[in-house]
Amino acid sequence: MSDLILHHYPTSPFSEKVRLILGYKKLPWKSVTIPAIMPKPDVLALTGGYRKTPFLQIGADIYCDSALICDVLEHRQATPTLYPPHNKGLARVLAQWADSTLFWAAMAYTLQPKGAATLFTDPALGKAFGEDRGKMSVNMTRLRPADAAAAYRSYLRRLANMLEEHPFLLGDAPCVADFAVYHPLWFSRVRVPSMAGILDATPGVLAWMDRMAAIGHGPSQELGSADAIAIAARATPAALADEPFQDEHGIALGSRVTVTAESFGPESTEGELLAATRMHYTLRRSDERAGTVHVHFPRIGYVLRKAEG
Repeated sequence: MSDLILHHYPTSPFSEKVRLILGYKKLPWKSVTIPAIMPKPDVLALTGGYRKTPFLQIGADIYCDSALICDVLEHRQATPTLYPPHNKGLARVLAQWADSTLFWAAMAYTLQPKGAATLFTDPALGKAFGEDRGKMSVNMTRLRPADAAAAYRSYLRRLANMLEEHPFLLGDAPCVADFAVYHPLWFSRVRVPSMAGILDATPGVLAWMDRMAAIGHGPSQELGSADAIAIAARATPAALADEPFQDEHGIALGSRVTVTAESFGPESTEGELLAATRMHYTLRRSDERAGTVHVHFPRIGYVLRKAEG
């Protein structure tokens, strides 16, 4: 079975979500540290355009978006489950809210000038990061810090209510919702401690965060990005699961298409459409260094279009 290779960087919140899930499932993984901002030539060699963090590589298969990575890891190691049978739908919906609404409120609050000065001691690096994320968020309406603070406080109180009777959000064990809710709070508390005071009003949430942090990241080994590309070049993409083609666009399999995030991250990946199942898209593309790879996306949150020309 091919190694799990996570392409990430230490301060990335969504990477922390996946790192903790790897630890929860006790899955060994290879760690490729990628740049936080463009240029990212080794990333694009594998993804073809997608440059958000993290992404997961298994041989010549590239999995984009942490929501899809969660599904991949669940298939790799079913226990302990991320999707409790009695709350599977609720867990997914809560995770989607956390990865979007909660995340952006937390970021807008945490990265206001005081927080940004804590995270970026080098003003030039902070400016470069801000310009990079500005390009990624051209299609978004961003919360102002004051509005974000009010929303963040309300969300924290609601999370505290959920934790009054259980150690985790939906019961006695963590599920995908816990990992999705945790990572933006982790960013405020651990990466930008000057902004962590907002959490003090919800001690139940802080105690839950301690329980989540105790899970750890599991065993990992460092791997260079060039080595990861070489692994993809030597590998053959895995056979696709026999799942029905779900055509919502009138685009036939085998067509040249692009897949683009709905909002954050306007960069597209172009390739041959190999699969459009109930939950996923798969594109085949070739790169002079990485060879032939399959790039996979979740359907939710992404837009499929026919390629121009």
